[in-house]
Amino acid sequence: MQCRHCETPLSLTVLDLAHAPPSNAYLKKEQLRQPEVHFPLRLLLCESCGLVQTEDFCAADQLFDENYVYFSSTSSSWCAHAARFVDSAIDRFGLTPESFVVEVASNDGYLLQNFVSAGIPCLGFEPTASTAEIAARKGVDSRLAFSWCNRGHDAA
Repeated sequence: MQCRHCETPLSLTVLDLAHAPPSNAYLKKEQLRQPEVHFPLRLLLCESCGLVQTEDFCAADQLFDENYVYFSSTSSSWCAHAARFVDSAIDRFGLTPESFVVEVASNDGYLLQNFVSAGIPCLGFEPTASTAEIAARKGVDSRLAFSWCNRGHDAA
């Protein structure tokens, strides 16, 4: 694998959490006795530019398909945290209606909806159609895309 930023070959593992199934990949009853897909969970450090990144093992559409079920807004405490964060960011950075906020992996608009309410233009990039659709219903402009700067990398 090469660094996503500078394309240097990666060889330094900084964290290895063994293997796990894809998050939120719930099995149907008929799948419970079948082998379950697992992927390595490793973080690699680019010794050239310092970017820490996950090791690639599968295409984005294997993780973010039509059965993806995680919606950030189901957690009221997480939404409250997001609202506090947005208020803090607006104050800290002096954001105004002339500003522009971008969130990668914006899920169902749990964060950006607060910028919309504050009248600050924003854009979310989200790989799952079900969550991006909910974000759009909240007035969050969302692009259905795995990466906002995908340089030809298909993998997650």
